[in-house]
Amino acid sequence: MDRIINDNKKNSTVMVTASGTYISSAHCDTAASRLSVLLAAKDICEVMSSLGWCGRGDKPREFPRNPPVICYDSPPAARVNHIHYDNLRLKALMGKRVVELTVPKKSAATWEMKEGDLCRITVIEGSQVADVNFWNLQNKQERFYSGKTRQLHATHLTVYDRLWSNLPYLRPMATVVADSLKNYGIDEDGASVHDVIGTRCDDYTYKLITGKERYGSCHTYLTEAVKKVGLTEQDVHDVWNIFMCTGFTKETHQYFTKSSPARKGDYIEFIADMDLLVAMSTCPQGDVSIPVGKPVPDENCHPLGVEVFQAIDETEAGEVSKETASSKPQTKEFNEQGHSQLSVASFPEN
Repeated sequence: MDRIINDNKKNSTVMVTASGTYISSAHCDTAASRLSVLLAAKDICEVMSSLGWCGRGDKPREFPRNPPVICYDSPPAARVNHIHYDNLRLKALMGKRVVELTVPKKSAATWEMKEGDLCRITVIEGSQVADVNFWNLQNKQERFYSGKTRQLHATHLTVYDRLWSNLPYLRPMATVVADSLKNYGIDEDGASVHDVIGTRCDDYTYKLITGKERYGSCHTYLTEAVKKVGLTEQDVHDVWNIFMCTGFTKETHQYFTKSSPARKGDYIEFIADMDLLVAMSTCPQGDVSIPVGKPVPDENCHPLGVEVFQAIDETEAGEVSKETASSKPQTKEFNEQGHSQLSVASFPEN
């Protein structure tokens, strides 16, 4: 810690820095000139604090340490019936697969979901994070609101948490029903997975940090993917970062990332609470073990798998049973239905 020593006999002020450096204003005639030496070496706020001045008298201010209060007590709509959603999940998985696609590394895709459909996103090769956007399929003005989702649930989402739409709608868009990483919990650094903190990587911030132009980010990939379904860059919004391990430093509260704990076979599932358009990018930061602005080896990036399952009603279930008994294949029909609902945007290697 820096120390400031006043020597009235020698009319000098000496500052001893934390590194042991001595800075003297010996033989200065005025307090102002002595202060100027200090200001040359230290930030104004640090100087004032060192001199015991805080703007409220001549004593350092003492702040009360009040207990934390949960700002948003979860409303009933945020507390779902676990059994109900477990049953919805089971029915969907026992139904038909209507979408099956692989989102290549450093790219993005869109797909549609009907209310009640289940989406499973899977790590199919190596550790990889993704950024996800949601829109109401019938009204694209209603879209995912990560900030309000964070307030109603937490900084990181897991099973039975919900994804909420923007104002003035404020409705649940989807509910998480399965998460292979749920037992990661909150680690010793305060980090967890599947955050609703980070906004998405983008080329604008990359230039701000590095001073260099770049084309290739989650924002870019999402923008190019949604253009194919009639949306624009302005429709891309703050994301849900799945498989991403993040938190805030305890000392400075800065946003940090860790290498994702997700491995081949890990997955997260959510059920649509309304008809949805979904967009997902495979982040060019890969497992996000390297900070933005630093080179990321291509082998750090991987594709992700997407599947959408749809429950079938009793009438359709009976028809499927009859067709199965007569050995009529179903795969071709379902794949055609699924792939007619998706759009994939791929980009050249950086």
